Amino acid sequence: MNTDYLIEFLVKLLNTPSPTGMAEEAVDLCAEEAGELGFALERTPKGAGVIRLEGREEGDLRVVSAHVDTLGAMVRSINKSGTLRITPLGGYSFHSVEGEYCTVFSRRGEETRGTILSKHTSVHVYDDARSFKREEKNMEVRLDVEVSGRDDVRELGIRSGDFVALDPRVEVTRTGFVKSRHLDDKAGAAVLMALLEHYRETDTRPRFPTALYLTTYEEVGHGASPVPEGAREFLAVDMGAMGDDLGTEETMVSICAKDASGPYDRRMTTRLVDLAEKLDLPRVWWSS
Repeated sequence: MNTDYLIEFLVKLLNTPSPTGMAEEAVDLCAEEAGELGFALERTPKGAGVIRLEGREEGDLRVVSAHVDTLGAMVRSINKSGTLRITPLGGYSFHSVEGEYCTVFSRRGEETRGTILSKHTSVHVYDDARSFKREEKNMEVRLDVEVSGRDDVRELGIRSGDFVALDPRVEVTRTGFVKSRHLDDKAGAAVLMALLEHYRETDTRPRFPTALYLTTYEEVGHGASPVPEGAREFLAVDMGAMGDDLGTEETMVSICAKDASGPYDRRMTTRLVDLAEKLDLPRVWWSS
């Protein structure tokens, strides 16, 4: 696989805003790239992208998925002061986004820059600034526009229900690391696109008919729920969680044996482990 291509496309995808529910541009980018590589991307009614590949052999469809939607936020209401109260899209701690630059996308097409802040920001003003609980009701977006109230904000075209995208802050270091928000799971999606590039450059195809499935609602739990018709196997390429007693690190392959609701298919996870051993890949069985 061409690592240079992988990183180049990953950076493009990371810099394309796609909070869950507003991932159209990310799918458009993948569709354009797939077309340049000689493959067609079809869209599902939910806005996901499907790229179908012929197999070297006949057989039932195999599906490999990754999601292009990311964590984000939505405007819940406009505060009297002209700041925005937001509600999260996806599950994350507000500690992790405090101070983050962001963009508010109005439904009329305007884009307004801002910063996510605690209502008690300054330790010089608020005695509880350090201990003030970082939760939805205590957070707001300060817009990079001079506004003094709700009417000024409405004049910008901003309304409740508008999407808020967090800045990814993409950096490719001289040591070869890619640092960014939203690597979950744009890194996985970029791997699937790099697989397409590999197929084109080597003029090869997968063994069986395969669909690469780029989903758009994974951060809220139902991205891949409509499985492409005729699928025999479904493999999701996504992030691997680290910490506590999981015994893994960034350089390992994580094979997820279960999630919060129960185990994954034992036969398939066993085959993945056998493949990792055959290829001498460091790996971990992960469960939540």
